[in-house]
Amino acid sequence: MRTPGTVFNSQGLSEALHRRAFLQASAHGFGAAALGALLGGEALGADSLLEKPHHEPRAKRVIYLFQSGGPSQADLFDPKPGLKEQAGKQLPDSVRGSQRITTMTSGQKTLPILPAQHAFKRQGKSGLELSEQLPALGKVADELCLVRSMHTEAINHDPAITFFQTGSQLAGRPSIGSWLSYGLGALNRDLPAYVVLTSRGGASDAQPLYSRLWDSGFLPTEHSGVKLRNTGDPVYFLSNPPGIDGGLRRDMLDDVASLNRKRLGVLGDPEIAARIAQYELAFRMQSSVPELADISGEPKGILDLYGPDVHKPGSFARNCLLARRLAERDVRCIQLFHMGWDHHFKLEQDLQRQCSDTDRATAGLITDLKQRGLLDDTLIVWGGEFGRTIYAQSPNKNHGRDHHPRCFTTLLAGAGVKKGHVHGSTDDFCYNIAEDPVHVHDLNATILHLLGIDHEKLTFKHQGRQYRLTDVHGKVVQGVLT
Repeated sequence: MRTPGTVFNSQGLSEALHRRAFLQASAHGFGAAALGALLGGEALGADSLLEKPHHEPRAKRVIYLFQSGGPSQADLFDPKPGLKEQAGKQLPDSVRGSQRITTMTSGQKTLPILPAQHAFKRQGKSGLELSEQLPALGKVADELCLVRSMHTEAINHDPAITFFQTGSQLAGRPSIGSWLSYGLGALNRDLPAYVVLTSRGGASDAQPLYSRLWDSGFLPTEHSGVKLRNTGDPVYFLSNPPGIDGGLRRDMLDDVASLNRKRLGVLGDPEIAARIAQYELAFRMQSSVPELADISGEPKGILDLYGPDVHKPGSFARNCLLARRLAERDVRCIQLFHMGWDHHFKLEQDLQRQCSDTDRATAGLITDLKQRGLLDDTLIVWGGEFGRTIYAQSPNKNHGRDHHPRCFTTLLAGAGVKKGHVHGSTDDFCYNIAEDPVHVHDLNATILHLLGIDHEKLTFKHQGRQYRLTDVHGKVVQGVLT
């Protein structure tokens, strides 16, 4: 041990730094793998943690259509025709029991039952029942798997959406897309492994989104989601500033990379490798992203699949088309966040607007992927952070529905998922799960499973313990798999 007041000579300092480099490299060896892939590796996915998937994957990629705010399962996916006779009556105490409700309705004198205002129809050969507010999804019903028995632990938006994305209600954990990037790596070296797009519906209220929802948390920063902007350049600083051309930019990056590699050799800090990787990827994105975002070459018939809003940058329809373009370029995780599903008031008006925003575009994406053969190896997930209550909030004026974590619906489609299938059921009041409950951790375990990952084996050591997306919970939902 060095005594106080002593000074390292140059040789001692060098040895100390090399020991530090060895220890850090031993703990974070994947940093060198990421660097090698970007500085010379040709094999796609060479920046991944896993040498190979834990088992044969059914999907190569996932498109996650997250509906922020909590879509109403009772109005869209889970028909309860018997409740028409119960309209306006108090929800029985025996149904709610001791379950907590939010402060937004806890002060109401009554919790009157509010049945769905629109009819449900059986669609396709499977006879899947969907609201008439979703006519386009009805046309692809035989591709859908409805999980009607989802449940969560969070009752308010921010912890609930954080829980879905990271497996924890507390902010700071890596997002699901970051875990996929970390475990499986990129399939296309010219685009990020994890891309995020956002849109806002025409509803009167919308919960905010925060970039930490697609952040890498304690994983290396190159696994964070890259958000494409809705206006201007899709990515900040995509275009070179005046007086800087591609050749000069390349020379600058080479010089910076040389300095960073020397620093990496001394310290072995994986964040230096991540920085080099991000600089190199950003350079390649200057060519790949503008081509990706340019939809001028898309045939009219394809654009029509997504509806007229596909011509509006930043709309859900445009983002769905971009999701297909990202999928055919082998981006690993593509996540669309669509705001506007928080319908405490003006349910009838705002729900119809949200359906108009998302129905045709979602069905168009499924149809487009299928006709290109991409649905066979793409998993689609559609759903929000919780559901809505069967009872009315503010029943005497502009009624809506409150948050409901006890049961709600998530849609799946594509690789490895049963078609035209309903998994799980709820009670007669669409309030509690009757059979086959599916927790958030179970859904995340299933998503990872379809991509070839055992959710119990994809871990990262942080602050002295091993972490994973599903914490110490979760089981694969075998009932939704083919």
